[in-house]
Amino acid sequence: MSNWALALIIYSSLALLSFLPVLRALVAWSDLNPGGPSFNESPHFTQDGKLLLGQNYERMQGTLKFWKTQAERYRLFHVYSLTWISLSSVGVPLLAQATTADPWSKWLLTVVATHSALLLGISRAFRVEAHYKAFRSGESEFYDIYRRMLDRPGAFGATQREQIDKYFEQVEAVRKIVRNAETDNFPSVEDISQGSVIDRPEPRTGNSDANQR
Repeated sequence: MSNWALALIIYSSLALLSFLPVLRALVAWSDLNPGGPSFNESPHFTQDGKLLLGQNYERMQGTLKFWKTQAERYRLFHVYSLTWISLSSVGVPLLAQATTADPWSKWLLTVVATHSALLLGISRAFRVEAHYKAFRSGESEFYDIYRRMLDRPGAFGATQREQIDKYFEQVEAVRKIVRNAETDNFPSVEDISQGSVIDRPEPRTGNSDANQR
């Protein structure tokens, strides 16, 4: 076995082994961390208020678990892609200069370049980084609102009714922001086939149209 064939086996093995955490995240769901004292233990609200807030938080459990799972999936794939694309950006030029008549050297160069191009294409097409930021920011923003409601309900209003209504409004706003980010960042089939997911033109504004006229 030539050194080039051995290098190809090592590269392929490392690429597959390092992908296992990503694969594991794709088939598993993340568990929520213990949140500590909840609304039921809060001294700031009446029993009716605790019931409303507790029910809202219970309804958010599925959403929070989905956000955390998706954020972890996109994060791991982003780290995996970034690592191997960075390595190939250095390795491909070096391999191109070092290739010999041995066909295994050409296969190694082809595999490394194809692997990098595939990861780059998937990351751009499915906007992996943007999705990770959207889900992670949504999860973090919700818990910031949740903790603020537990610790300083007065920041939401003067009365309990105002506080609860304002809290519900802010939670709903976070859900809408994450949902919009998720749908806006998902490409259509036409986007992928036309390559517009990579070079998407900026939308025109009224001022730019006026300047052109």
